[in-house]
Formats: sequence, structure tokens, C-alpha cells
Amino acid sequence: MNYFELFDDYLITIKNYSENTRVNYHKDLEDFDNFLKNEELAENVLDARRDRLARHYLSYLEEQGFSKKSIARKISSLRTFYNYMKKEKYLDVNIFENIETPKIPKRLPKVISDNEIDYLFEAIDKNTVLGFRNYLILDMLFSCGLRASELTNMEIKDLQISRKEILIHGKGSKDRYVPIHDNLVFDLKEYLTSIRTKLISKTDKETQKVFLNYRGEELTPRGLQKIIKKILNDANETYKITPHMLRHSFATTLLNHGADLRVVQELLGHEHLKSTQVYTEVSNKVLKEKYEKLHPRMMKNDKNRENNNWTRNKWI
Repeated sequence: MNYFELFDDYLITIKNYSENTRVNYHKDLEDFDNFLKNEELAENVLDARRDRLARHYLSYLEEQGFSKKSIARKISSLRTFYNYMKKEKYLDVNIFENIETPKIPKRLPKVISDNEIDYLFEAIDKNTVLGFRNYLILDMLFSCGLRASELTNMEIKDLQISRKEILIHGKGSKDRYVPIHDNLVFDLKEYLTSIRTKLISKTDKETQKVFLNYRGEELTPRGLQKIIKKILNDANETYKITPHMLRHSFATTLLNHGADLRVVQELLGHEHLKSTQVYTEVSNKVLKEKYEKLHPRMMKNDKNRENNNWTRNKWI
């Protein structure tokens, strides 16, 4: 029985997982399979039926120096695999069911400020073909909160320009509509009628993807990251930005300007509100900093503290 193929079919048809996610699941499964064989603990993953093997593997991962996040993901992958095998009656026990994964410290999403994003836009030369494309890409990521794969997989038929919205094919085959502002409407029309036609003329390959690379071929997530890097270099910035950071900034900017959390959830395509709530912590932090910096009473308190310190030092 090829349990790898069975599990992969389950991840595709039932879970609707992306190719990248499935690759990670398979890697985690293969690593455990090799561990069992190398340590001569079992013939394969289906032969592992004792809970102590799962605990032994957890200890092994910790000894090998894997991060808490990596360990938690590996255990989660294996728990999903054994749950599926148990459900399909190939196994009668899930040895990872009661294994506690390491607690992962919660980190707030990294965002960039309004001033920083404005500076990046200003640094792009829209008078060139690639410059116009790069400007549009940056605006799409920041104004629509798209994932990298959502932008690179976007097709011309997904653009509902007359309705000022775009159909986004999100994670887990979940579709959503996101609105676009007037400047994006104008730039998308210009890109489709002028810029994209110049790019696609460089190749004889047919594609309906919206965004193309400099050779006129379909833009990949890796190529997208290179474009973001070029935008930073042109702006003489040394910090790092990823498409996901722009997605974080999109959510935080909306909340900072009074958007409802449920609205942000829909725009991001989050299935659960819990995934969106992390941005409220970032937003609250920003609001607190603005309050402390701008509120007149806070400014007056700062001045009073300075005067008190000066008086205290004088008498000392």
C-alpha cells in the first residue's frame, strides 16, 4: 500500500491544501519514516503503533536542535496523517494524538509605517515598463492585502474593473472579492492595454496571468520577491520586506483607521476571526504610541517632567 499517495490524495481532495503545504507534509512524514528505519524501531510509519515511539521522536527532534515552531509543525503533520489512517481503518491508534507540542512564543506581525510605504512608491520610476509594473504590484499588495500566490495566480478574467473589485482565489480554494481604489482602477487599465502587451510580446507563450516577468513569462512568487527587493534597492533602503509584511501592513492600516475587525477578516480571506485578531494587538500598540506622542496632556506631562528634573538637579 502506497500510504504516501493515499495521504496526498486526501490533502488535495478533502483538505484543499496548496502544493507547498503538501510538500511540507510529505517531508515531515518521510523524516519520521526514515527515523524509524534508521533507529530500527519499526519497518515504516504504519508499523509504529506504540505511543513511546512518538515521544522518542519528539525527544530526537529536540536533541537535533529543531526550533519549537518546526517541531510543532512536524508533530501536527504526523498527527494529521495518523488521524487519516485511523479514520480509513488502516490503523487503530494515533500515536501522536496525546503528544504535547512545544509552546511557540507569540510574535506580532512585522509591519511597515505609512511614511515608509509612501517613500517606496515615490522611489519607483513609473515611466518605464518594469517600473510601472512594479508600482502596480506594490499597490496591489499593500492596498488589497494579497498573499504572494494570490497575486501571481491572478488571471485577467478575475479583474472586475468596472465593478472596482477583484476575484481572489485564496488559500484552501476559498474565493473572495476585494475592492480596489480609483488609482488602482486607472493603473490596471493602463497596465493591461499598454504595459502587459509590451511584456508578452517578448515571448510566444500564451498566458492569462495578469502579472508577467521581464521576459514576458508568468511571474512566480520567487520572481515577486526579487521585484520587492529591487524596489527596496532603488529606494536605498536596507531593511527587508516580504509580500506577507505588506499584507500585515494592509490589515494594520485598516484597523488604525477604524475598520471593523470582521471586515478585515473578510478582506484577508481568514476562515477564523482568531487569525485576524493578532492585528488588533499591533494596531493597539501603534495607537498607544500615537496617543503618547500626540495627546496634549501627554506632551504637557513630558514638559513638566523636564522642569521637575531641572529643578531637582538645581537644588542637588
